[in-house]
Amino acid sequence: METKSNDENQEHKGNLLMVEDDPGIARIVRDHLRRENYSVTWATTGLECWKDFCNGDYDLVLVDLMLPEMDGFTLSKNIRLKSEVPLLIMSARSEDESKVRAFGLGADDYITKPFSLTELSLRVEAHLKKFRKYQGDRDEESHLLSFRGGFTIDPVLKQAVYDNELLTLTSKEWSLLLLLATHPGRHFTKNELYEHVWQQEAMDGGNTVTVHIKSLRAKLNENIRSPRYIQTVWGSGYRFIGES
Repeated sequence: METKSNDENQEHKGNLLMVEDDPGIARIVRDHLRRENYSVTWATTGLECWKDFCNGDYDLVLVDLMLPEMDGFTLSKNIRLKSEVPLLIMSARSEDESKVRAFGLGADDYITKPFSLTELSLRVEAHLKKFRKYQGDRDEESHLLSFRGGFTIDPVLKQAVYDNELLTLTSKEWSLLLLLATHPGRHFTKNELYEHVWQQEAMDGGNTVTVHIKSLRAKLNENIRSPRYIQTVWGSGYRFIGES
């Protein structure tokens, strides 16, 4: 990872995260965007980018598809589960199948290499403008998640209350709960949960996820045979079934 801020006397347009394993292309894009008064963090692998995203605050992410450690498709899926930040794919793969898959995973735009740096700047600026308007609209709405049975989740304060009691959750339990609850009905495999929460490739993370889900269920007084909130998809993973 390499990060550099813009000149303080220049107007700062936003924080960008870019993942590109080709140093030549990455330096050209990075230097161009910095001249456009963006701060740019450059990651060289998908996993490095995912860690940077989880630990930073970015306005837009530029994603290559063919990456070591974690490919761009998986990276895009993980980012979209966590955030609505604009995702701009920049790839040498021009076939429709790749584009359809990328957009299906939540990408906002797709630009094929080689591309014009001027066009890239215009697309980045357009998506940032649209996203900032969306954020402004969202700020006027309530972020509190409420479910039957006296269970509420506050993503802003990072608190969960069950039966009028504040739950004491570990950071991993909180991350698992928030991911599941903000995507109700979606089936997550144990590997997906592990990669998203632990920010590592899922070699054998199934048991780890199971232990944390068990602890989370205990704090919710959850009956595994008739769950109200977290349902087991046998032999695979979990889904959130709490009723709003």
